[in-house]
Amino acid sequence: MVAEADLNRHNNGDDSSRALIFTYGTLKRNFPNHVLLQDLMLSGDASFVGTYRTLHNYPLVCGPYRVPFLLNIPGSGHHVRGELYSVTAHGLTRMDELEGTTRAHYERLPIKVIPDDIGGDGDVAGGLRCAEAYYAHRDYAMEMWKKNEKRGFVCYGEKEARGYVKRKDRPQHLTFLDHISSFISSSSSSH
Repeated sequence: MVAEADLNRHNNGDDSSRALIFTYGTLKRNFPNHVLLQDLMLSGDASFVGTYRTLHNYPLVCGPYRVPFLLNIPGSGHHVRGELYSVTAHGLTRMDELEGTTRAHYERLPIKVIPDDIGGDGDVAGGLRCAEAYYAHRDYAMEMWKKNEKRGFVCYGEKEARGYVKRKDRPQHLTFLDHISSFISSSSSSH
């Protein structure tokens, strides 16, 4: 009977063991990598919490192949809009794999978010959530900010995603970090 209870807790996602993940790019609804969150929601390893924005300003930029990157440079950029999900440990493992956290593509770090519908003078404290987000890895984040001429987006939307190339359609003989390095060192701007 204990094993069945453990199984139900995994499948239903025991809230005490869930993490809140703020998504701002291709993991959002109607974007190419949302299929992962759909799979996780079907298995009970993720649930949609709501539409949120960052409490503080952060740069949100595009890199190679119009891949979005949130940069851990608080105070720069905008209050970034995105979606908040509650995710189990199993779901986090799958998301970390997609985001390349062990390969220095992204880093999962804390972020504070508030519901997107709270106005500038609204009750920020009442809706404040401590979550985590996938930021561009610190090894290249500042260079990515400079490459984007220190201009970012409020939201990764249809316009910003125009030209996005799915992972399977990118040149496979280079690593993602090679693509990032080439993007940063190229002379053309991403805007």
